Amino acid sequence: MKIQNRIAVYAGTFDPVTIGHLWMIKNGASVFDKLIVAVGTNPDKKCYFSLEDRIAMLQETITGYDNVTVGQYTNQFLIKYAESIGARFVLRGIRSAADYEYEKSVSYVNSHLSSEIVTVFFLPPREMVEISSSVVRGLIGPEGWETVVSKYVPACVLERLKLAHGAEVKTNL
Repeated sequence: MKIQNRIAVYAGTFDPVTIGHLWMIKNGASVFDKLIVAVGTNPDKKCYFSLEDRIAMLQETITGYDNVTVGQYTNQFLIKYAESIGARFVLRGIRSAADYEYEKSVSYVNSHLSSEIVTVFFLPPREMVEISSSVVRGLIGPEGWETVVSKYVPACVLERLKLAHGAEVKTNL
């Protein structure tokens, strides 16, 4: 039996959005009828960008994908958020063995919370395996960082990073 109206959620903090995230979005958009890119808040993480900025960056980067929208969830299990919007799938990326072990455990917990929602894993291409928001944030600062970071983030995100870093430099003088 074919599932009609295949709605998936791809969640993260997206702090900042990377080309790895965009690869997941592009491929998720081609597999699912509707993909909601959900920006979550994690109280254990100190974000570089505000929730509003992260949502704005995502909205700017998903233009051209008619079946992709941006959502947000706070203080809620991802699986419960997925249920609340009618999603039947949760999309996750696996870059390494450590990612696999973590995502496997989370998918088991999610299936316990809701057996109706299926977790789907995508493996990014080799050249994107090392790309993460944390790595990008760690590259900001040294001379020439803009050129290095430009290989890992969309142009609109690079511009926001330049502005944010410039604002930090001015306030630290």
